[in-house]
Amino acid sequence: MNGTTTVDLPGIKKLRSGKVREVFDLGDKVLIVATDRLSAFDCILPDPIPGKGEVLTQLSAFWFQKFHQVPSHFITTNIDEFPEPVKRHADLLRGRSTLARKTDPLPVECVVRGYLAGSAWKEYQKSGAVCGIDLPSGLEQASQLPTPIFTPATKIDKGHDENICWEKCCQILGEAVATKVRDLSLAIYADGSVHAANQGITIADTKFEFGLFNKEVLLIDECLTPDSSRFWPVDEYKPGSSPVSFDKQFVRDYLETLNWDKKPPAPKLPAEVIEKTSEKYREALERLAR
Repeated sequence: MNGTTTVDLPGIKKLRSGKVREVFDLGDKVLIVATDRLSAFDCILPDPIPGKGEVLTQLSAFWFQKFHQVPSHFITTNIDEFPEPVKRHADLLRGRSTLARKTDPLPVECVVRGYLAGSAWKEYQKSGAVCGIDLPSGLEQASQLPTPIFTPATKIDKGHDENICWEKCCQILGEAVATKVRDLSLAIYADGSVHAANQGITIADTKFEFGLFNKEVLLIDECLTPDSSRFWPVDEYKPGSSPVSFDKQFVRDYLETLNWDKKPPAPKLPAEVIEKTSEKYREALERLAR
């Protein structure tokens, strides 16, 4: 199975290489290229998911344009509108690249949870709270929360991100910026959830990232994708267990069956898991981007 795992553009400086994306310097703009790499439990897996980069790019572009009232870094994914030096690499970049404003990324991930899943479920079982937010007793795995909650986390390039409380978020970002990104995150999640529900998908939780551009807070990176969100089929949802998903939870569930300590190096994936994951990503795009 083929997939794009690395991207280099001779003559164009690479600013950074993240878990999934390669970012190139274009002066006051950046070129963001989504590879087919897959990260799970904050480890990059050895096997790419074919077509994943295109799904992430096209779905993010759909949301950035749908939420046009929210300032974002997005400019275009139309390669004909890219700078001339970039166009020379059109065959490699087409479908998986975004031209965006260059921002100073904020050092906090903005997580919104509408349902009790993943690390939030584990934390709730121990303390009855998530990121310092007390929740009603008696909730089950995958229960819908009374109202969506904002649960920020520190951003760590290597290793596991760490959930933090609201007070810590304000210390890191300043109260005004923290309040701004919290309110934007909750609003985008609410609007996105309505659209997704109409397409048969529940957005259980998601994470957003923001950056500063000329002192303005912009939505950056990706938006409501299978990498950044937990997508569940509306018609198969049932609290009490981990629902079937349209995202990389399918891979996480497989990895949980292995004797792996969730530290690099990550194990290889069977061909059927790779194929099924690719299908899930593609289906999410086809359902949501309309």
